[in-house]
Amino acid sequence: MGLDYGTRTVGVAVSDELGITAQGLETITRKQTGKLRRTLARIKELADLYEIDEIILGLPKNMNNTLGERAEATIEFQQMLIKRTGRKVVLWDERLTTVESERLLKEAGVRREHRKERIDQMAASLILQTYMDAHPVNTMID
Repeated sequence: MGLDYGTRTVGVAVSDELGITAQGLETITRKQTGKLRRTLARIKELADLYEIDEIILGLPKNMNNTLGERAEATIEFQQMLIKRTGRKVVLWDERLTTVESERLLKEAGVRREHRKERIDQMAASLILQTYMDAHPVNTMID
């Protein structure tokens, strides 16, 4: 499962059963930035439903590779996820995934007013896909 954690939304993506491709699943929206109980509960529910072993959480590093305020909040969220889901949560560099998501949606002809509702899922998909590409699953079929 891939997550794009934002101040008000969390984009969620899952991989296919073989761990080859990532697909956007949903965007979890919260009314208040600090209220995470329902967000964490929904992520756990999805992780259980899709039998997720590992969660890949996008880490928003600065372009100079330093960690800013959003990265610190993401690390705190990582700890909450571990506690709530009982799963391994890997931080993964997400620099430029939102920019790339916007570009891909634009190229696909998605109208501007509809991009906003899909961009978080797309970013989560890119986070998960880049992680899977860097860590291919060794699947041998007999």
